[in-house]
Amino acid sequence: MAVHRFSASPQVHQPRISPVTAALPWLLGSYLIGAIPTSYLAGRVFRGIDLREQGSKNLGATNLYRVLGWRFAVPVALFDIAKGAIPVLVLAPRVSPSQLFALTCGIAAVLGHVFSVFVRFRGGKGVATAAGVMLGLTPAAIGVAAAVWLALVYLTGYVSVGSIVAAAVFPVAVVLLEHPDRPEILWLDVAVAAGIIWLHRANIRRLLNGTENRFGRRAAPTARR
Repeated sequence: MAVHRFSASPQVHQPRISPVTAALPWLLGSYLIGAIPTSYLAGRVFRGIDLREQGSKNLGATNLYRVLGWRFAVPVALFDIAKGAIPVLVLAPRVSPSQLFALTCGIAAVLGHVFSVFVRFRGGKGVATAAGVMLGLTPAAIGVAAAVWLALVYLTGYVSVGSIVAAAVFPVAVVLLEHPDRPEILWLDVAVAAGIIWLHRANIRRLLNGTENRFGRRAAPTARR
């Protein structure tokens, strides 16, 4: 009687994907969400102007307000906040429950807003988008920072003063109110705050020499060339 010997089929080893490689598509998606140039699109679509050539030439909601008013600036500011919140609350949890990964996705969105691939790597100063990120991760701390921002804008009339001081206050509020369990989270919060202050360096110069525009001052849009 013949005996049939069956050899075990060789195991196929699936290549392991490194955590960094697995995270890249989500980080890219977060960047692209942040890179949607909302202020630029609002100016182009509704008034046919290029906001990069208007007012302070910044692609943020504050400059949009100065050029086109509240009716356009408020929805754009809310959309910019959502650009930061969506990567943190929707994209990141699909990959990992880690707060550190969520914060990394949020930072990618802020970088997209500041350096948008869609408008030759120009953008806003990241305040609203960073606020959206932190609203999803550290709501108590961002609440304190928002209160500081509102108070200083009201008292001084300068959005830049509110943004700079609120950015400086935010990491302190994180330590006091949120108690992050990983030091990397705090250091990334500090990096975001420092980046926002650095992006306001031209505003700081104008504040020092008395040429910074106050919040209520409007700039008439110039004709498209």
